Amino acid sequence: MSVTTPDAPQEVPAASAAATLRPGSLGTADIAFFVVSAAAPLTVMAGVAPLAILLGGIGAPVGYLLAGLTLAVFAVGFTTMSRHVKSGGAFYAFITRGLGRPVGIGAALLALVGYNGMEIGVYGLLGTATQDTVHALLGTDIPWLPVSLAGLLLIGYGGYRSIDFGAKVLGVLLVAETGILVLLAAGVLLKGGAHGLSAASLAPGNVLVPGTAAVLAFAFAAFTGFESTVIYRREARDPERTVPRATYLAVGFLGLFYAFVVWTVVQAFGDEEVVRAAAEDPGGLFFSAITTYVGGWAADLMHVFIVTSVLASLLAFHNAINRYGLALAEEGVLPRALGRVHPRHRSPYVAGIAQTVLGVAVVLAFRAAGADPYGQLLLWVNTPGMIGLLLLQLLAAIAVPCYFRRVRHQEGALRTVLAPLAATALLATAIVLVVTHIDLFTGASSTVNTVLVLVAPAVFLLGLPLAAWLRHRRPDAYAGFAAEPSGSVEAAEPTPPAEPAETARPAELP
Repeated sequence: MSVTTPDAPQEVPAASAAATLRPGSLGTADIAFFVVSAAAPLTVMAGVAPLAILLGGIGAPVGYLLAGLTLAVFAVGFTTMSRHVKSGGAFYAFITRGLGRPVGIGAALLALVGYNGMEIGVYGLLGTATQDTVHALLGTDIPWLPVSLAGLLLIGYGGYRSIDFGAKVLGVLLVAETGILVLLAAGVLLKGGAHGLSAASLAPGNVLVPGTAAVLAFAFAAFTGFESTVIYRREARDPERTVPRATYLAVGFLGLFYAFVVWTVVQAFGDEEVVRAAAEDPGGLFFSAITTYVGGWAADLMHVFIVTSVLASLLAFHNAINRYGLALAEEGVLPRALGRVHPRHRSPYVAGIAQTVLGVAVVLAFRAAGADPYGQLLLWVNTPGMIGLLLLQLLAAIAVPCYFRRVRHQEGALRTVLAPLAATALLATAIVLVVTHIDLFTGASSTVNTVLVLVAPAVFLLGLPLAAWLRHRRPDAYAGFAAEPSGSVEAAEPTPPAEPAETARPAELP
């Protein structure tokens, strides 16, 4: 009695509070699981890496290393700013604090559209990947729509449950999908590849080829969503440490792992033969390699794990979207109902339900139009989302030095100026590469590609009149946009003057 009685009253305020996400639920590994799972390593490798090899030749592994290094440079300023800005709005909060509220509100809309695009389009991939797996294993053809709808319900349930439940699920699925790739790599290394192991992929003559630009475009897309570590700071244990660690862990792992796996597949076929094999059957390249070096049973497992890889990516993005929706509802930009948190699971369940309903509507609309689930639902919805997230990264990189110019701090110039400026130049280059090679992502006409490219900047620009409307019609919501949560301490530095300087500055934002 004496043990249970004190606990009961504590649940009442938790259930009735406006925001009751469960603090201290996630450690470094948990947050990294969300980020790496969102990237879907197995799906990226088996589904996209063969195209990178086809276009860039045996130097393709270096493209993934270069993309990882670029995002690691971006992470320097990004994680430094995360110690100062505690808002749950992540990207849009950072951008608001550095570039002002109008730009931040445009970024908030862009984040919503970008993350939703990255998730909803993947339900088309879930349908086609499951079709391929069932056909490969059982020789049976199934319709894609019921699979996609079932996936929507399953992911909706996963987002409804507690965040630690999601972390456990993602941990298991991530081990499965990375494990099968490690098994492939081990088989190739143990057998010495097709003609012995070679470091020719690293030779400058094989890296500096015309196709490398296309490889870099694919490589940057393969990291999409890594920055979502900051979204989970309200549920992280010791967020000042776990969030930066999870960010660097995710970027470092993905960059090295992608490059290593692509290199081992090059070794599996040989430097001279791998491009020809990728041209003949890009979708079967990884399955052929694992069948040869491990066995047919491993190829069957890879088929199954591609489906679970897609599910893991969907759950990771779903959780990120829900928390963006929660943050914007708390800001007063979205309906307040979306800010409700489940009293037991401590999840933003209303935002999750709304996101699931939106997903169902989009999937059914594409089906009613007779669209292809892969070539149109996936690629046409995913592509604007990918461009939107790259634009958010660019804006965040620009925001870092602008923010630190206006506050007192003890951070070094490397973290607050040099690294963010370098990241700005590198990310701008990445966006140019993606846009100029957009046809490789979509396979669509120039008219469709133009529309897909313009979606992200158009959404961002819509935020500017919305900001003006909020400023005049809802000044309280505008003034409190991207403000620090009550009771938070903004500055992480031990220097006493840092706190009042930072808490005073947000009120001066335009």
